[in-house]
Amino acid sequence: MHKRASYLTTEFRAEQEEDKLYIEGYFIKFNSETELFPEFYEEVAPEAITKSLKSNDVRSLFNHDTNLVLGRSGNKTLELRADEVGLWGRVEINQKDQQAMDAYHRIQRGDVTGCSFGFYPIKEEHESRAAGGDKFILREIDLFEVSPCVFPAYPQTEISARQQDLDAFKREKLQTRKRQLKERLQHG
Repeated sequence: MHKRASYLTTEFRAEQEEDKLYIEGYFIKFNSETELFPEFYEEVAPEAITKSLKSNDVRSLFNHDTNLVLGRSGNKTLELRADEVGLWGRVEINQKDQQAMDAYHRIQRGDVTGCSFGFYPIKEEHESRAAGGDKFILREIDLFEVSPCVFPAYPQTEISARQQDLDAFKREKLQTRKRQLKERLQHG
């Protein structure tokens, strides 16, 4: 399966509590439809992240950059929890890391307000729309990364991977239609 990232624009905040600095906000909003491509939609169901939250060491990156790790759930510098809205996260900023401090100040000033997440799909449900288009509901994902982002959208390589998923789906759908038509003609 391909790595995919989804996005949303949300209010991400920079906070200070005593001598610690944090960034926090929702990385995923449940049951919120996103149009990935024309007539191709996706949304995340609340149960999609349950297993990942229990077993994965999720990283918080800045702009999906693996060279700029802000925190990790494994060492408890990243706190993640699901509620009725979505996946909320809070990252404790390493004040000795200048890049992390730069990210904190960009969020604090309001220059960065979006976030994104990286995952592998495990279980998804498909709906064809009568008016055209397709929607996928992610029922289970392998979440490995959450990121505050300047432009909360698919990085080009991940767009390409998701486009390949869409193209493969369309080919499979066309083959199914051809097979059904052939069967009707043979038995009709």
